[in-house]
Amino acid sequence: MDDSGNGLRADTLVATVRGVLPSLTPAAQTVARLILEDPATVARSTITELSVASGTSEATIVRTARLLGFAGYPQLRLALAAAAAQPDRLVPGDLAPDDPLSEVIHKVARAESEAINDTVAQLTSERLGLVVDAIVEARRIDAYGVGASGLVAEDFAQKLLRIGLSSHAFQDAHLALTSAVLLKSGDVALGVSTSGETPDVIEPLSRAAEGGATTVAITNNPRSTIAELAEHVLISAGRETEFRPGALASRISQLLVVDCVFVGVAQRTFDSSQEALASTRRAVNAFTRRTSPARRQP
Repeated sequence: MDDSGNGLRADTLVATVRGVLPSLTPAAQTVARLILEDPATVARSTITELSVASGTSEATIVRTARLLGFAGYPQLRLALAAAAAQPDRLVPGDLAPDDPLSEVIHKVARAESEAINDTVAQLTSERLGLVVDAIVEARRIDAYGVGASGLVAEDFAQKLLRIGLSSHAFQDAHLALTSAVLLKSGDVALGVSTSGETPDVIEPLSRAAEGGATTVAITNNPRSTIAELAEHVLISAGRETEFRPGALASRISQLLVVDCVFVGVAQRTFDSSQEALASTRRAVNAFTRRTSPARRQP
C-alpha cells in the first residue's frame, strides 16, 4: 500500500502484480499480464480500450484493480502512470538464447539489482521488527524451504546458529513435519516459498502454527496460501523467467530479507552474538590451521 492506503506504491506496483499473479482468477490474470507486458500503454488506456485489448469485461477490470488494492481503475491508471515515469524499471530485459555474454552480465546484474530494490521498497521496519522480536525471544527457530528456497532456509539457519541460537533448516518434507509437530509456543517456524504455494512448506508451517509456534513467511506473493497462513509475512521480489529461475533473482531477494532479519537479531543480542561469533571463528580457524596442507607436510 502507499501512504494513503489507496493501492500499491508506484515503485513496487509491477513487482507486486507479478507476485500476486498466480493467485488471481484467470480473467484477472489476463488484465494483470497486460500490466506486466506494457504498463505504460495500460496507463494511457480507458477502461473501454483495456476491455477490448484484454478481451475481458469492464467489471473484470474494476475487480482486478480492487484485488490489487485500488479503489477502482482510475486509481490504478494513476499508479501505472507514475510507474511509467521510471521506464527502466518497466522493461525487464529478458535474456535471449543468442545474447552475447556481455549482455548476459548486464541483464542478470540488472535483474538482481531490481529484485533487491523492489524488496527494499516493500520491506517495512515494522514488519521486520515483529519478526526480530519473535526470534530474539524464541527457544528454537526452524526454517522450511525446497529447492532454491531451501538454500535460503539453510542460509538463515546457519546464520542464527553462528550467533548461538538454536536453529535448524529442513528441505525434506518428512523431516520438516517431524520438526513442526514438536514446536510449541515460544518457538518460531519460518517458511520460504517464492510462489507461496509449495506444499512441502505450507504443511509443516501449518502444523507448527497448530502447536502454538510463531509462524513467519518469506514469499513473493502476499495473497498466497503461505502468506494467509503465517502470522508475519515478509515480501520478497524477484522476476523468474526461462533463463532466470528461482535460483537467481528470487533467491537474491529472499537472501536480502534473511540478512535484514539476521542483522536485526544480532543487534538485539549484540553481546552474546559477538561472543558466539568469536568462539565459532576461533574454532574454525584452529581446525583450518591443524588440517592445512602445509601443516601435514613432513
